[in-house]
Amino acid sequence: MFYPAPIERLIENLTKLPGIGRKTATRLAFFLLNARGSYITELSTSLIDIKEKIRLCSTCFNITDTDPCEVCRDGRRNRSTVCVVEESSHMMVIESSYPGCFRYHILHGVINPIEGIGPDEIRLKELRDRIEREDIKEVIIATNPNIEGNTTAHYIGEMLKPLDVKITRIASGVPVGGDIVYIDPLTIKSSLDNRKNL
Repeated sequence: MFYPAPIERLIENLTKLPGIGRKTATRLAFFLLNARGSYITELSTSLIDIKEKIRLCSTCFNITDTDPCEVCRDGRRNRSTVCVVEESSHMMVIESSYPGCFRYHILHGVINPIEGIGPDEIRLKELRDRIEREDIKEVIIATNPNIEGNTTAHYIGEMLKPLDVKITRIASGVPVGGDIVYIDPLTIKSSLDNRKNL
């Protein structure tokens, strides 16, 4: 069934969003059709604003509407440590556990040869330059504990070896509240490899 052209066009555009199929897009389109005009105007403005006002911080490459970003301007953070993450959303997760502690460096991806993403496609050169420029003493690598994240972490470790900087990697293993019976063998191995003294 096809709807009038403006609704059909909206449905098609909504299906381009991740996780939105035609059924959900149709439901959203009719919600928007029946919404108040002020809400539609506000939604339209916010969509335009993210394209016109959001950019990357020139220091850490976080998404921001000011440069440098709020995190980089925060003088209370540890200036000698930088936490390296894959995406801005990963930074937000760490920030929720350690608010106001770290400064960050967002790579905007990981090394993934199958996808054609090499070291030059992510912000590794900028990381090295920043470490030398800002006299950073520790780099915490917080990439995902998967093949691509581990490959990227290893590459960063090798790249930074000549510099006088401590390189650490976040631990991985059994999640808090997890049941060891249901944990996969690779996670169990990682938990045992990263065990700590009591």
